[in-house]
Amino acid sequence: MSADEYRFEPMRERDLDWVVAQEAELHRFPWTRGNFVDSLAAGHVCWLMYAADAPVGYAVVLNVLDEAHLLNVSVTRAMQGQSVGRRLLERLIDDARASGKRQFFLEVRPSNIAALALYRRAGFVEIGRRKGYYPGLEGREDAIVMRLEP
Repeated sequence: MSADEYRFEPMRERDLDWVVAQEAELHRFPWTRGNFVDSLAAGHVCWLMYAADAPVGYAVVLNVLDEAHLLNVSVTRAMQGQSVGRRLLERLIDDARASGKRQFFLEVRPSNIAALALYRRAGFVEIGRRKGYYPGLEGREDAIVMRLEP
């Protein structure tokens, strides 16, 4: 699909049944409905990405002063490997740039090889680690902290 075949709409509470179902399918330790409700209530930037009339991804970004922090980005299983994640991330970066953000941060599991590759291709660089940040099946997993200067 070309970039103009995707559209973005703000996430709303009525979208959360779909979002939470995707979270459960996509992540071993998914966000809860409450996490998304709290993000919406706090005014975080929450997007749904559509291909034709079907949602294919979503993202949550926290903006503070001149910084953006990617809290959640996910693409449906059926659309993974088709550059949807790249297009969604490009949109988030463009939004950050347009709103004057000077830095864009995220955390990612070291075991999430596909996400690491996506973020590196987008220009994110590793700036540190958070020890034991993520829950795991056998203990906790570190987070790689990455930064982009849009």
